[in-house]
This record gives sequence, structure tokens and C-alpha cells, in this order.
Amino acid sequence: MRVESSQLIPGCVLLKDVIGKTNNPIVPEQTVLTDEHITILHKFLVEMVDVSPKLAGGEPFRPELTDRKQDVPGQTSGGTFAAHYQNTVADYKQLFEKWQNGAVIDIPEVRQILIPFFENVETVGLPVYTLNQYAAEKNTCDRSVSVGALAAFLAQRLGYEKGEWLQIGLAGSLSDCSMAKWDDTLVTKNGSLSFLQWEMIKKHPIRSYRMIEKAPAISQAAKLAVLQHHERLDGSGYPFGLTSEKIHTYSRIIAVCDMYYSLMFERKQSAFDVIGKLKDEQFTTFDQHVLKAFITSFAIVSVNTKVRLSINRTGEIVFMDEQHPAHPIVKLDDSHDILPLRNHRDVHIEAILHH
Repeated sequence: MRVESSQLIPGCVLLKDVIGKTNNPIVPEQTVLTDEHITILHKFLVEMVDVSPKLAGGEPFRPELTDRKQDVPGQTSGGTFAAHYQNTVADYKQLFEKWQNGAVIDIPEVRQILIPFFENVETVGLPVYTLNQYAAEKNTCDRSVSVGALAAFLAQRLGYEKGEWLQIGLAGSLSDCSMAKWDDTLVTKNGSLSFLQWEMIKKHPIRSYRMIEKAPAISQAAKLAVLQHHERLDGSGYPFGLTSEKIHTYSRIIAVCDMYYSLMFERKQSAFDVIGKLKDEQFTTFDQHVLKAFITSFAIVSVNTKVRLSINRTGEIVFMDEQHPAHPIVKLDDSHDILPLRNHRDVHIEAILHH
């Protein structure tokens, strides 16, 4: 029987080899699967496998049903994408811990971990705006992978060639690499910061830049983006208080993505609410062309998405108005009625249903 890898349980027996890209078996046939085998299959993004209808102990295997929809061509299913994200964060965390112990940043090693995920993000659509919901524990590594993925996605939407948008993604992920040198209490601090702590935070772009300044395999523009990602067009940013004419475009892209992730994390609101705030509150210290592209891309990839509303009903987004991105038009599942959220401001989107 053919099942999704997400349906596997320990004791399942493989009937066919699971072949990797090198044409060698990742897991050979007749293997009795353990938790470790299942983790490996998820890590290699294996979606479907052939297993015996009976478990190794002789009892019947009854896989749990999933809500998996037919995949859209060129798109990755939410479950597989979530697993890829979590594995990428776990691998990046291992690098981060090496840096904490004094290791020099190895850019080829960073690329090996991040580039496959960024390439996945290129076509996945809306889930890239909701990476925070996949995070097992929200920490610096989750943030780094998320901001890098958002930056790569946005740069791709802005028309950059692949080589450039991958560099922008790498810069987004490495922009906070110097946090590996911080005291843990500062990285996770929830209360108010002292003057000295705030000064340390304002200097972290410089420290991150220093950690990659002489590294190969990352462009000078990407290194500059790491240094400038907290600068603002009106000169209110840090560490140098640069104004618009001195701020690189790469930096402007990362700034928008970093700010979006911060709003998602701090306010614990849906992507639609945060996007609405970006539109309504006019964040004028950010590049408006970049910000508009970020919002427009969100509107485009949101159509046909299943959502859960605050009135405990589900539906599908059938139209997005870029002028009102927090209030799309939703077709309700139970009644098939059309509900324009713009005319029902007491109703909001609570969650995005990826399956």
C-alpha cells in the first residue's frame, strides 16, 4: 500500500527501496521502520512510500487519514514544507552553536543548509509568510531562517536573478549571526533593556558584518546588507543613522522582512492582520516600493487559501483587494455564501489552513 511519509509509524515494513538523488537507497526495502528511519525520510522530504498492509508484529497497519489536498503543480504541500523548515532550523541551530563555541562562519556550510530551503520557498506561496507557526521553539535560529526565506522570496518577486535573490536570502539569515556571541539572557530577554543592553543591540549589525567580512561565497552587497539591515530611510535607524541615498537595496528588502517577522512574533497576530497594519500604518521609514511588493505578493499568493474565521467557520479566499489586504472576500465552506470581510470588520482571519 502506498502512503504518505507523515502517516508512517514504527513497525511499518517497506516494500520498495526509497531511492535518493544518488540512486542509492535512503532506506532499503524490507526495513522495519523505527522513529529514526521516519525522521530520515522526513529530512529527505520523501512524500510517499510503499509499505506492507501489516506491521512487523503481524497486526494490520491502518494509516490515519490526512487532509492532504491535491498538490498545485510547482507547489510544495504544507506538511512537507513545514518539515523542511523545521529541519533547516535544526541544522542551522547546530551551526549557531558552533559559532557560540568560537568557530568561524563557514559560508559554504551555511549555503548547503539554507539554499535548498530558499529554492523551496521560490514556489511555495503563502506558507512563507507564516513560517512562525511551524517553529518548534521561537528563537534566534527560527528568526534567522524565516527572515532569510522571506527576503529570498521577496527579492525573487521583485525580479532579481536567482543568484542575487539567494545572496539576499543568505544576508537575511546571517544578519543576526553575532547573537551567537551574546549572553543568553539578552537573546531571550522579554523585559525592558538597560542602556548598555540597548547599546549592544544597536551594535549587533556591525558585529555580524565582522563575522562574515572576509568570508568567500557571499557577495559584498550581501555583506553590506547585513551591516545596514536596521538602517531606516529617514536616518532613524542604527548603527550609523544612514539616510536613503546610502542604504543598499538589499538592506531595504531585509529591513521589511525583519520588521514583518518582528510584528508577527511580538503581536502574535495572523499574517492578514500584520499585513493590514503594514498597509494602514504607512511605515514611511521603509522603502515604499519594497513594502508594496511585499504586500502585493501576499495578496497574490493568498487567493484560493483555506482559512478559519473568528466566527468559528472556515472558507476559501476568492478575492484579495491590495488596498485592504487584511479583509479579503471569503467563500464559506458550509453555506457557500460570499463574505466580504471589509464589510464585516468584527470578523477576522484566525488561522491559515494549509491542507
